[in-house]
Amino acid sequence: MTRHHPSAVARHRPSAVVRSRATPYLFILPAFVVYAAFSLYPLVRAAQFSLFEWPGFGPSTFVGLQNYVDLASDAAFLAAIGNALVLIVFYAVLPLVIGLVLAAIFRRGQVRGMGFFRSVIFLPQVIALVVVAVAWRNIYAPGGPLNEALRAVGLDGLARGWLGDPGAALPAVGFIGTWLEMGLVMLLLLAGMSRIPDDLFEAARLDGAGPVREFFAITLPSVRGEIVVALVLTIIAALKTFDLVYLTTSGGPGNATTVPSYEVYFRAFQLREVGSASAVAIVLTLLVFAINVGVTRIGERAS
Repeated sequence: MTRHHPSAVARHRPSAVVRSRATPYLFILPAFVVYAAFSLYPLVRAAQFSLFEWPGFGPSTFVGLQNYVDLASDAAFLAAIGNALVLIVFYAVLPLVIGLVLAAIFRRGQVRGMGFFRSVIFLPQVIALVVVAVAWRNIYAPGGPLNEALRAVGLDGLARGWLGDPGAALPAVGFIGTWLEMGLVMLLLLAGMSRIPDDLFEAARLDGAGPVREFFAITLPSVRGEIVVALVLTIIAALKTFDLVYLTTSGGPGNATTVPSYEVYFRAFQLREVGSASAVAIVLTLLVFAINVGVTRIGERAS
């Protein structure tokens, strides 16, 4: 039996600092300080500003919750919320459907140059949004490539100024979001599918399962976690989109493409209503939080 000298045991015993319950919190303290300084503090200040009527300079007037009460009957704000919910379909739902199909094809298929196709689909994620907005604005222009292509195939009646048409502007902006988020969702799902054992697919094929049955019986249940992550990321992107709207339509025509984040900018810097803009920002934060908590809860129950 090996005997340890008391001094050796003492040398290997963790110090009181290491054994302290506060030690893990000390490790995350630097990151938390940065997070608090650049995220939590501005959020608290925005909540404070939302209780005042203030043009951004000079004296302010305390109005309590009046800014929030006014938002309940504000047509521009309600239109922005409605537009943001529509964008969720383009930014989250459509990319999820398309990403699932593409990921399943890439997972199953053995096509030469597959890495190249994956890179091309993911490419929108690494392009600056300013470049994306300018490029798509030219595509959607009355004399742009999209209308020229429609005229070339005899669909002149569909050609229009897409970003200037009240009925087409929001779907046009939303389609850009679909194009942007599709690659990210596909790669997330493809990473999840790569963890599925090949034995499951072989067993399903031996039982006579086809590609569609394999997808719904094996692939889809196996990537529920990745689906939840993809939905959380894309829903946040849909609700906080600003630069794309600002650079393509500036919220127009009328209120056709205005979104809550654009309303924050417009009220704060154009109307000089910092209190109202802050109230919109707080409501948007709560909306993002509530929707993503709901998505996460549904994903946890389904898994």
